[in-house]
Amino acid sequence: MRLPKIRREDLKPGDCLCNHCSAKCCKYFALPIETPTRRKDFDYIRWYLLHDAASVFVEGENWYLLVHTRCKHLQEDNRCAIYHTRPNICREYSTENCEYEDDHVYDRYFETAEQVEEYVEAVLPRQEFRSRRPPLLNVIG
Repeated sequence: MRLPKIRREDLKPGDCLCNHCSAKCCKYFALPIETPTRRKDFDYIRWYLLHDAASVFVEGENWYLLVHTRCKHLQEDNRCAIYHTRPNICREYSTENCEYEDDHVYDRYFETAEQVEEYVEAVLPRQEFRSRRPPLLNVIG
C-alpha cells in the first residue's frame, strides 16, 4: 500500500525529504548543449531524439539533452547503494531545490524528431533547395 505523498512543508523536524521521494533525480541526467541556430544544429537534435529515452528541453536561453535512465546504484527503496562513495555531483545535489514536487514546466520540450522539424519550420526562414549556379564557361574565340 502506497502512502500519500507528504508535502515538503509538512516534514517533521529531523525527517529527510529523501525518505518520501521517488528519486526522480536518480532516473535521468541532463547535459547542456549548444543553442541551435542553423538547420544543421537542429538536425543533430533530431538525431538525439531518434534514440530511445532521450528528450531535449529549454530553460530560458539554455538547451539541454535529457537522458531518461536509471542510476545503476538506485535501490528498489529509492535509496543509493553507494551513498558513502557517491560521485561529487550527487554529494552537491541538495533537497533545497530538488524536483520533489514534480511540477516543473519547461519553456520548450521536445520528445520526437517530428516536433523538432515543426519547430524549425516555425522559427527559421524557409530554405530554398537549389543547386549552386555553375561557373561561367570560357568563351572560345
